[in-house]
Amino acid sequence: MEDTDWSAVTGAPSGTLGCHLARRLVQIGVRDVFSVPGDFNLTLLDHLIAEPDLNNVGCCNELNAGYAADGYARARGVGACVVTFTVGGLSVLNAIAGAYSENLPVICIVGGPNSNDYGTNRILHHTIGVPDFTQEFRCFQTVTCYQAVVNNLEDAHEQIDTAISTALKESKPVYISISCNLPGIPHPTFAREPVPFFLVPKVSNQLGLEAAVEATADFLNKAVKPVIVGGPKLRVAKAQQALVELADASRYAIAVMPAGKGLVPEHHPHFIGTYWGAVSTSFCGEIVESADAYLFAGPIFNDYSSVGYSLLIKKEKSVIVEPNRVTIGNGPSFGWVFMADFLSALAKKLKKNETAMENYRRIYVPPGVPLRREEHEPLRVNVLFKHIQDMLDGDSAVIAETGDSWFNCQKLRLPENCGYEFQMQYGSIGWSVGATLGYAQGAKDKRVIACIGDGSFQVFFETLYFSEMVTAQDVSTMIQCGQRTVIFLINNGGYTIEVEIHDGPYNVIKNWDYTGLVKAIHNGEGKCWTAKVRTEDELTEAIEAATGAHKDSLCFIEVFVHKDDTSKELLEWGSRVSAANSRPPNPQ
Repeated sequence: MEDTDWSAVTGAPSGTLGCHLARRLVQIGVRDVFSVPGDFNLTLLDHLIAEPDLNNVGCCNELNAGYAADGYARARGVGACVVTFTVGGLSVLNAIAGAYSENLPVICIVGGPNSNDYGTNRILHHTIGVPDFTQEFRCFQTVTCYQAVVNNLEDAHEQIDTAISTALKESKPVYISISCNLPGIPHPTFAREPVPFFLVPKVSNQLGLEAAVEATADFLNKAVKPVIVGGPKLRVAKAQQALVELADASRYAIAVMPAGKGLVPEHHPHFIGTYWGAVSTSFCGEIVESADAYLFAGPIFNDYSSVGYSLLIKKEKSVIVEPNRVTIGNGPSFGWVFMADFLSALAKKLKKNETAMENYRRIYVPPGVPLRREEHEPLRVNVLFKHIQDMLDGDSAVIAETGDSWFNCQKLRLPENCGYEFQMQYGSIGWSVGATLGYAQGAKDKRVIACIGDGSFQVFFETLYFSEMVTAQDVSTMIQCGQRTVIFLINNGGYTIEVEIHDGPYNVIKNWDYTGLVKAIHNGEGKCWTAKVRTEDELTEAIEAATGAHKDSLCFIEVFVHKDDTSKELLEWGSRVSAANSRPPNPQ
């Protein structure tokens, strides 16, 4: 049925709510929508698949559809998923919360009850058994920036357009519930092709911008060895290029916070690595924390990024640039000053100062290489990532799962145009597999390399959802979509990141035959290749096959390592986060 003209089969007419929504999604850049069918959204899905420029990617459960929309938004700037009422909505909720925390515009569309059932005393299926249909809506209120319940056609056009435009303006997810009987009904408000959005650009308060630039330039120009640190909010502020302009003009050393990796070009001549307190890239932390002034562009200081609140950063030495505000030391603070405007204007006012960069060059020692291995020695994690480093180029992207991959992937040096994504603020174990599906679908010009622990992979698979329509997991969706991702499944027998925070028998998991599982999902349909790796020689052979004979296939490489083989950064980070988590209550 792959070549079926579904627009002819469904008879989806233009001038309907369903057609309008489909065209809007295409207009804003969505070409793939991630869905799980359910009886309340089937008619809506008919209209979405009837749109020739919109591809429906059927997912195996709602949580993974949400994760896929998250990954797609990272690759293309906006994503969308479609689920059914309540049972689907509450399942996708966790993924939408993660997208909210990461400032990603995801359009979450839910097929809702028949419009005639609103305001009645009827009890519907897919609910908790009470005649109140607002449970799902209320859950989404805290993790979306706008919620639209479309149960009549008179204001449907306005509600849909307001929701989508708000997602783009706020760079946050939105929730749109559409009654199941409305998508195919023509209405005059949908008679014409939707006029493309014109989102009024946010313009800084000119007086505030000038004052902020003048005060910041005065502050930084007095410093002896100032530095720049890029943070994760560079994405939402669309200020990556402005930050590069600032680094070029000022000649300051430039570092990146862990959640901002991939947003600052690592081939820049003044890039010094990841600033992450005690677990920073070698020599980077020392340069940042010894600076007498630092400009943080779009930072997030939470317990994870601050390594259990242990950063040696002093507020009085800092300039904090938020997406719409600048604060210098303990004050002054300037509102309605947008980051890109500010950084570009500041670049014209700063004196060149290479002192921090010169200090870095004096103390820098190139990273060592893993110790020479013995013949048939079991593979070590640091050896694995040495080989992953050699795989990277401008046509690749790295997805790092929550766990030790956070720390190992931070040490990868990204070539120009190499993508990089991970979910640090929300830190949902299992996020990466669905996100890999979405990112690869949105960035077909790149080969995604996903680094995933066995614990995370089991969390992903344990969301298994059975119905007449879906009976497998979303590795099958990757194969079905013809994706050529390379997945490194790092099998160390448990939740290593949790072990280093607080160990217990609950961190040990039942070992699976992961390659056998993927082979069963493959079932001879599509392109998929698997390998088990226990030594460096086997790893070398597997990578050669994945990048050679199987370069157009999904490649799943299961890597066996010792349960205690972790990065030194995880050991340090885990002990500090554990100390922060175990602080006793303050005296009353």
